[in-house]
Amino acid sequence: MNPLEWMARSVSRLFGSSNDRELARIYPIVDRIGSLEPEMARLSDRGLGKKTPEFRARLDKGETLDDILPEAFAVVREASKRILGQRHFDVQLIGGIILHLGRIAEMVTGEGKTLVATLPSYLNGLAGSVHVVTVNDYLAKRDSEWMGPLHEFLGLTVGVIQQSDSDYENKKHAYACDITYGTNNEFGFDYLRDNMKWRPEDQVQGVLNYAIVDEVDSILIDEARTPLIISGPSERNTDKYFQADRVSRKLKEKEHFEIKLKESQAILNEEGILRAQELAGVESFYSDPRLMEWPHLLEQSLRAHHLFKKDVEYVVKDGEIVIVDEFTGRLMEGRRWSDGLHQAVEAKERIKIKSESQTFATITFQNLFRLYKKLAGMTGTALTEAAEFYRIYKLDVGVIPTNRPLVRKDYEDVVYRTTKEKFKAICDEIEEVNRTGRPILVGTISIENSEKLSEMLERRGIPHEVLNAKHHSREAQIVAMAGEPGNVTIATNMAGRGTDIVLGPRVAEKGGLHIVGSERHEARRIDNQLRGRSGRQGDPGSSRFFLSLKDDLMRRFASDRVSSIMEKIGMKEGQEIEHPWVSKAIGRAQKKVEEYHFEIRKNLTEYDKVMNDQRHWIYDMRQRVLEARDLKTISLEICQDVLESGIERFLPDRGEEDIPGFVRWLGRKFDLSLSGEQLKSVPKEKLLDLLDEKVQQRYEAHEAELGEENMRDVESYLLLNSIDTKWKDHLFAMDGLRSSIGLRGYAEKDPKVAYALEGGSMFQEMLENMKDEVSDLLLKLRPATTEMIDDDVWDAQSAEHADFNEEGDAQREAQQAAMDGAGGGERIEPIRRDNKKIGRNEPCPCGSGKKYKKCCGA
Repeated sequence: MNPLEWMARSVSRLFGSSNDRELARIYPIVDRIGSLEPEMARLSDRGLGKKTPEFRARLDKGETLDDILPEAFAVVREASKRILGQRHFDVQLIGGIILHLGRIAEMVTGEGKTLVATLPSYLNGLAGSVHVVTVNDYLAKRDSEWMGPLHEFLGLTVGVIQQSDSDYENKKHAYACDITYGTNNEFGFDYLRDNMKWRPEDQVQGVLNYAIVDEVDSILIDEARTPLIISGPSERNTDKYFQADRVSRKLKEKEHFEIKLKESQAILNEEGILRAQELAGVESFYSDPRLMEWPHLLEQSLRAHHLFKKDVEYVVKDGEIVIVDEFTGRLMEGRRWSDGLHQAVEAKERIKIKSESQTFATITFQNLFRLYKKLAGMTGTALTEAAEFYRIYKLDVGVIPTNRPLVRKDYEDVVYRTTKEKFKAICDEIEEVNRTGRPILVGTISIENSEKLSEMLERRGIPHEVLNAKHHSREAQIVAMAGEPGNVTIATNMAGRGTDIVLGPRVAEKGGLHIVGSERHEARRIDNQLRGRSGRQGDPGSSRFFLSLKDDLMRRFASDRVSSIMEKIGMKEGQEIEHPWVSKAIGRAQKKVEEYHFEIRKNLTEYDKVMNDQRHWIYDMRQRVLEARDLKTISLEICQDVLESGIERFLPDRGEEDIPGFVRWLGRKFDLSLSGEQLKSVPKEKLLDLLDEKVQQRYEAHEAELGEENMRDVESYLLLNSIDTKWKDHLFAMDGLRSSIGLRGYAEKDPKVAYALEGGSMFQEMLENMKDEVSDLLLKLRPATTEMIDDDVWDAQSAEHADFNEEGDAQREAQQAAMDGAGGGERIEPIRRDNKKIGRNEPCPCGSGKKYKKCCGA
């Protein structure tokens, strides 16, 4: 132990941990709440309900939420006894206080987190909107129906948003409620959608005031590795993915490419590039700009074939690729891998490829939840990620004591050499425990493993249920029966399922629920969540994990020496082992993965900081326009900026030869009639003021001609259309920058710094283009023009689900022909150019006047 660790432990033993000190400050508040219980019990139902308007009146007079907390919590506790038949334990009151303070409450599974959330939800709902965030629609609906009557009894309104609910009025009503239940994805998508609306009355979400995030580690840690994206289809042809698939099937590992398991990458080598060019029938992928994406397409196809397994990372459902959530085992309907990977998997499975999409709006969960004025969360496993919670979200973690002592027995892991031996041992364990009448929950990390175990148990005649992404519709029923005597339930990762397993009659006397883990997960939290399904509220229970050296975690991250160590200690086939060296290797492997995933999230946050600052600017400006705030001021400021840029561009030295061009530009841009002689007589430092005054006069005349209301309509349309169009194009350009910025590392430049600099320059260029476009049309546009445009620039989203037209039918036939030949032995048709090859010394076809080698062919 190093001196710092020794000192930290010594201080903790002497003064108590920070968590102990925090709890010591909270206990007096809990005592105060308890002292109010008799008073609240004497109130009638009507009297209890009157407390809500009383609290709101006190808040209006200057009291704070902290001031009324003890009484408000006492009211909720009493109402819960009457409406739900449940009285909040003291430890649940502690959890509620932690949540109200804007922190994370770590509570063991089965301690009643759903009931805990009613306390801060009610208190904060008195002063503003509260969003209760869950991991899926089922839990959002269940919790709103379960806890809603309690809040409604006290006079608060409760709503729920669902992914399937496209009714605008329903969603707007749900967000207008004091407390709104919904999923992290839907809250995020609605935030993005609101910032794509063209009328303020069409926005639904409102102010992001206070959020309570259930399963906070799953949402803010696990799911934070990928951003939310709203996209629409681009017009690019998808046949190329089938062509890349046919080529990649003929490439050989090690000879043509290398697979990087840890990084989940496939990398073509020089021989692979040459062989792929030969198979594709081209001289070089780098001789024509239209062919330069081929190496990327091939590597994505190789990833699809060698790193993405069916029924593990995805399933094929109704002719579509559906991603399986690696943390919950759920099907992620509507989610797609980016950067061409999803299309590569579709080509691999020989199904119809959906068109590529273009990003319209995007945000990370890190930046979404930091938009809330106050944020809190609850989970059974947060302490291991406490540093990240504070670093990213400024959230402290408070560990809440259990209501009853935890008596579950957690056995040491047992390790086998091969997967076959491990699965046999798991079945032996299930069979042995099943004879005692105890229920068993078996946790797997993939659909493939759950079905494999199911087949083995069927052969042994052991009745069981399977809960995975293919059976999620029966989830509640399966989980409800999992604690009954003798029941065996196989489930993919139980993380975030949000349903307690209640023990059936006499099960506790037999030893309670037994947990069998078929493999260690990459994150220790997920293992702890599985274990936590047993031993709720002081129930007995036990757990044991079974591992093999062939498990992905061990194979990808553990030391290669582990296998030789096990041979040296004399391990024979079928023999299990519990050895400190192996346990340490497992711990190191999990730590490596956690660090690796943290780096991904940290990287995403650092890259997205650039986009986040830009997004705030765009959305704030957009909202000003949408609410018609200072439209005239915004328009005139844009004109002034354009004038200033024009002066710098056309009159850098005030040379007489520059003035005629500037005069023509003023006439075209602002409809100003000025002579060169007038401009010559004005000093440069006063020129901007003069021109600004002229533009304002022209603006006033145009406004008088149109009428003030029409002028505001013109400005609103022009500004929104320009902002949205330019922002959409900017997002597309930033996607391209992000995908290529890593190459800056080869030039010994920090890619993140380069991304920030280049992204900032691109954003400034976008703003200049937007201002230029607005100023071009502002003093020329008439209201009739806006009436011709019924749809905004985001309507392309709907095209993603449109029926095939004739062109689409032709494309589908081409795809089918490619699918028919995929993997076959026939010659692959060469890629053909649409026009002749351009000589390097010939004039560039772009019209620049330069030679091709000095321009587009550089």
